[in-house]
Amino acid sequence: MKKDKTKLRSHCPVNYALEAFGDRWALLILRDIIFRGKRTYGEFLKSEEGFATNILASRLGHLTAVGILQLDEDENDARKGFYTLTEKGLDLIPLIFEMILWSAKYDDDSEAKRISQLIELIQKDNRKISQETIEQVKRGEAIVQAYLL
Repeated sequence: MKKDKTKLRSHCPVNYALEAFGDRWALLILRDIIFRGKRTYGEFLKSEEGFATNILASRLGHLTAVGILQLDEDENDARKGFYTLTEKGLDLIPLIFEMILWSAKYDDDSEAKRISQLIELIQKDNRKISQETIEQVKRGEAIVQAYLL
């Protein structure tokens, strides 16, 4: 397993996770890759939450440095890159699904209602739906389209 390049405050498991991906901007990048199929800096920049360019660049750099994302150059345009989840990043999918369940339970206005079929599948068997989702994300597919009612 590849070691992270960053120095940790402690080796507490919760701290490790927080330092790797635990701020809202990093989680929104992961969401955009998993659920919306975004892969480029420009696509992330168009997210509805309004990334500032410096924050986006910082988070993409950090997620790449800690091994959650990988940046591949476009064969046709060296100025353009595509971000994909590494195995370490893909392993976060079950956790993100649990966050969705938690939000659906406590946010009365949650958009989770729009993906009720996915919510039911996560509740029934998170491991199974996570593995299926990992395969979809590896192919670059946006998973929300399959679950919108």
